[in-house]
Amino acid sequence: MDPIYENSGSVTVRPAQLEDAEAVLTIRNHAIEHSTALWTTTLQSPAEGAAWLAVHLDRGSAFVAEKAGGVAGFAVYEPWRPKDGYRHTVGNSVYVREGAHGLGIGSALMTALIASARQVGHHVMIADIEARNTPSIRLHERFGFRHVGTVPEAGTKFGRWLDLTIMRLPLD
Repeated sequence: MDPIYENSGSVTVRPAQLEDAEAVLTIRNHAIEHSTALWTTTLQSPAEGAAWLAVHLDRGSAFVAEKAGGVAGFAVYEPWRPKDGYRHTVGNSVYVREGAHGLGIGSALMTALIASARQVGHHVMIADIEARNTPSIRLHERFGFRHVGTVPEAGTKFGRWLDLTIMRLPLD
């Protein structure tokens, strides 16, 4: 058994590095292929994954969780909307490697993500979550995010309409 999947040992969160691009891409592409966490069916190539991560590295807003020497998850925050009126608001994304859920990895990543966004002076963090993703909703609630709305049938994937739950956390 891969030690990442064992419910023992500690989780270490650190700023992501370009060398993490392959592990992050593997986790992202698995979510694209098998879940409604990312609302796309287009897998990223290694070059696209590295370019996506590089944008977050430049911003200092990407983190990875290591467990048993391997990348077990990642988290990023990014501008929530592109217009300057939203410049103090960020959206978050937290992903855990398949089979490694329930081991504290998501919580460790969320702790680092929120602390970083606060430290750089962001005002609000938004989580846009597929409404049936109860584990993600519960994780966000544990960190103080509150439900502020649900947009019915905001997207589609796997031949069904998806509702978007929006959650908000004040950072200051």
